[in-house]
Amino acid sequence: MITADFAILPVGTEDTECKEYVTAAVQAIKDSGLNYQLTGMGTQIEAENLKELYEAIANAQEAVFKTGIDRVYTVIKVDDRRDLENRTLDAKIDTVNKMLK
Repeated sequence: MITADFAILPVGTEDTECKEYVTAAVQAIKDSGLNYQLTGMGTQIEAENLKELYEAIANAQEAVFKTGIDRVYTVIKVDDRRDLENRTLDAKIDTVNKMLK
């Protein structure tokens, strides 16, 4: 399982509000069928392979362009761990929560 955290930032907007762009990007991820978690600073997704991951992020980026913005800046962090099975986003969180006192 590959997990990623990404953020797509519109550049050159008229104001500081980003909810329209975030909604467009997250809707594209939702439409991909991949498991995802929206956070206050980005979106985390799970994919079986890099092609699936990058395609979903590319579609999210394109969705932001379709809102009429002419430039975006995308930041992607990928965890491609192959020594363990089922390292989902939830499993990673559960591991740390079990260790907390």
